[in-house]
Parts: sequence; structure tokens; C-alpha cells
Amino acid sequence: MEFWFLFLLLLGLATYLMVQHSVAQITRTPVWLLWLVLMTPALLLIGWMLMYGAKQPPPVGLFMWSLFICILFYWILFQWGRRVPPDTQTDQAQAQASESQPITQPTAETTVRPIEPREETQLRNCFPWSVYYVQNIEYRPQAVICRGQLRTKASNAYQQIKANIEAQFGDRFLLIFQEGFNGKPFFVLVPNTQATKQTDTPQRDQQHLTRPGLALLLLFATLLTTTLVGVEIAGVSLPQTSEIGSFLKNLFSPDVLLQGLPYALGLMAILGTHELGHYLTARFYNIRSTLPYFIPVPFFLGTFGAFIQMRSPIPNRKALFDISIAGPLAGFVVTLPILIWGLAHSDVVALTEKTRLLNPDALNPKYSILLALLSKLALGSQLTAKSALDLHPLAVAGFLGLVVTALNLMPVGQLDGGHIVHAMFGQRTAIVIGQIARVLLLLLSLVREEFLLWAIILLFMPLVDEPALNDVTELDNKRDIWGLFSMALLIVIVLPLPQAIANLLQI
Repeated sequence: MEFWFLFLLLLGLATYLMVQHSVAQITRTPVWLLWLVLMTPALLLIGWMLMYGAKQPPPVGLFMWSLFICILFYWILFQWGRRVPPDTQTDQAQAQASESQPITQPTAETTVRPIEPREETQLRNCFPWSVYYVQNIEYRPQAVICRGQLRTKASNAYQQIKANIEAQFGDRFLLIFQEGFNGKPFFVLVPNTQATKQTDTPQRDQQHLTRPGLALLLLFATLLTTTLVGVEIAGVSLPQTSEIGSFLKNLFSPDVLLQGLPYALGLMAILGTHELGHYLTARFYNIRSTLPYFIPVPFFLGTFGAFIQMRSPIPNRKALFDISIAGPLAGFVVTLPILIWGLAHSDVVALTEKTRLLNPDALNPKYSILLALLSKLALGSQLTAKSALDLHPLAVAGFLGLVVTALNLMPVGQLDGGHIVHAMFGQRTAIVIGQIARVLLLLLSLVREEFLLWAIILLFMPLVDEPALNDVTELDNKRDIWGLFSMALLIVIVLPLPQAIANLLQI
């Protein structure tokens, strides 16, 4: 087993370096996402070995299909974010590209129009000495950087200077306010790639962005794939037949599909609510974003989750915090009743050597503080120190909801938890926290091998997060408390139940 983990680590490192070297400059799709898609067959293999052991070989068809689907999905993601060469761009392509790329990260083909001496005087006049005293102006290919001394509150300075920039230069630039590594804040003027001629009405533009038809198609496809996986989780035995037609007829019969619906509806409710939390909060801050898109797969969990894409810059750390925390908290609120109901209808089985964290037929609830508390609440005296759980399909969905919540709350990079600590403590401190979190999870995986896959994924995830436009103004106390609550929630999901609490609960 140790050999396979070492092999996976080396394979993951080689794959990440290959993807970063070959496609990072020609597609806007995140490198970590492309890497994760390519690594999925290997991750499935390791997951199978963790659940069933090395003595039971995995089905060949499962991984052949996963390899085919992942290659196809990789190609779709690559083409979706592909950059158009500047010499082949038409006016229409430029307008489309301006909609599909984050404007806080200008691409290489976008350059700042040189500022003339007369305009530099106007630029300096945008920075009153009593607000922000400009000491140096740097001209970069992608930005104009203004460094100096802040003389008032960060929020007031940003709003006043933003208004001055817009009065002098219109919508030519976006203004970013960041904190340097020396602790001094500075302003950055980047080209506003969305300042293009709009030929469509706002309603048609919003419909093109959200693509409700595509969202519904993926929704129904994911409902089908998760239902089929739910049938397997429910332990439905189909009549043996060698004919494909008869097998599919039995599989897609209403009685069989109904038994897979509890898992499917529970998991999709959790994932959908998570992404709707992000989407609705982004709309509250007038940030252009896509509808939640589910990712259907006909194996594993039935889905790779759901996602949204934001096509406008985040205005400040307050908005960054609210959008980031809304998803995990909304998903967790839905997870709780689903998991408690599922646990109450689960079977209590004997605790054996086969009991593992990733085994829904014999799950030890003491692997998680929160799971143990909820299990005791739902099952009461039925749960003892020698008990494991044979999870009901709805409890499997709720347990996966806890896993999704914990993974997203990891304070690393572009995960929700990374955004949260960025908004709370700033970019510099968030990088340090992310590095510490990766090391701690790697150490935890030495004791609990189930976390090794998480540790490997986070190891290759970039620590630097995209800045908000005003990335200096700090949060209020209320949001700091909610941020600390989210970190506490992560801890009680990930850490095992201490023996002292287990003795108190008699489990």
C-alpha cells in the first residue's frame, strides 16, 4: 500500500508539472482543475484499494470508462478556457474573450495604453496628499503601479481615489488596492477588459452568461447518474442476464430507480444549495456569475460536484468573505437534517477490522467529532463503543456533505476556506496559513491514510488567491466571528473523537 501511495505522489507531481508547463499559458482554466481531472483514474484506483483492499481487483470497465470520460472532460475544460491568439482575434472574439476571463488577471495580449506626461499629471492629481501621498509610479506591461503613503482609512482612500480615477480616465482602468509584502498598501491600475462595445441588451447578455438550458441539461444528467449510483449504494440486486437490453430494462425500471433517488436527491440538494449560496450572494453584490453547473459522471459518486464562475471582479474583502462562506454554510445547513435522518435509519453493526472511514457498510462514527455527536443524537443507546454504522443511502449523501464542507473549508488557495482567511487576515497571512494547513494535513495523513488524497491535492494547489479590488480594508467583528466558526466547523469534521468525550457519550 505504501508503494502505491508513493507512486501516486510521484505521478501527481509529474502530471502537475507537465500540465503547468504545457497548457498554463494557452488556457484560462485553472491548472489544478485540469490536473485533478487527469488524476481522477489514479485517485479512483487508490480509493478502491482503501475501501476494498489490494486483494480485490478493481473492475477493468470502471477505470477504462473513467479514463475515457476524464480525457474528454479535460479537452472540454481546456477548450473552454483557451486563449485566442491576438493576430486572429476579430472584434466579436475580443468581446467574447472579455466576458470569459477574470478582469483582475489581464492576459498577455492586453496592454495598458501608454500614459503621456500630461496624463501622468492627471494621474498624480487623483491622489490627494491628505489621502494617499504618491511617491513612485511604475509602468508595467500589464499595469500602472502607484506606491506611496496611506494617510487616512483604507476604505475612504479607495472610494475617493476610485472616484477621481473614473472622473479623469472614465472606464479605461480598474483600480486595485493591495497590501505589499512590506506591509504598505499600493494602488494598481489594470486595463478594464469589459469596457467594450456591447451589442446585446442586458437581458440577452445575462441569458448568454447563465445559459439556463445548459444548467438544466447538466442537472437532469447528474440526477440520472447519481440515481444509478444510489441504486448500487442501496444494495439493489438485479436479475442476472447476459443480454445488455434486458439488463438496462431492469436497471431503468421505476421500482429500481426509486430506490436510488434518496441518495441522489440528498446529495444534489447539498451540492446545489452550496453553489446557490455562492451564486445568490454574488448576485447580491452585483457580480456577474454563471448558474450552478453540475458535473455528471456514471461512476464513483455519480458526480464530480457543481461549480459557478464569476465574471466580474470582487469589489472588497467584505464581499469576498460573504460569497466564500455562503456556500459551505448553506450546504451545511441542508446537510444536517439529511444526515441526522439518514443516521436514524441506518443499521448498527459490529465494529470489525474492516471498519474504515470510507466504508459506508461499516463506518466508525468516532473518525469524526461531529459525526460521532450526530450519530449518538440520532441512534441513542443503540450506539456503543463496539458499534459501527451500515449507512442508509441518505446518510451516505449526508456524510458526503460533511466531506464536501470540510474540503471546501480548507484554508488553502482558491478553496472557500482560502478565500475566507484571505478576507479575514489579508493575502500575506493567508499564504502562511495555507502552507501550515497543508503541512498539518500531510502529518494527519500519516496517522489516517484516508486523508492522503486530500493532502496530495492541496499540496499542488496554488496558495496565492486573486485579490479583491479593495484588498486592504479589513472585516468587521461579526464577520471575523463567522470566519472563526467556519474554521471550528472544519476542525470538528476532520478530527477524530477524543477518547474522553467518547467515554462520556459511552461510544
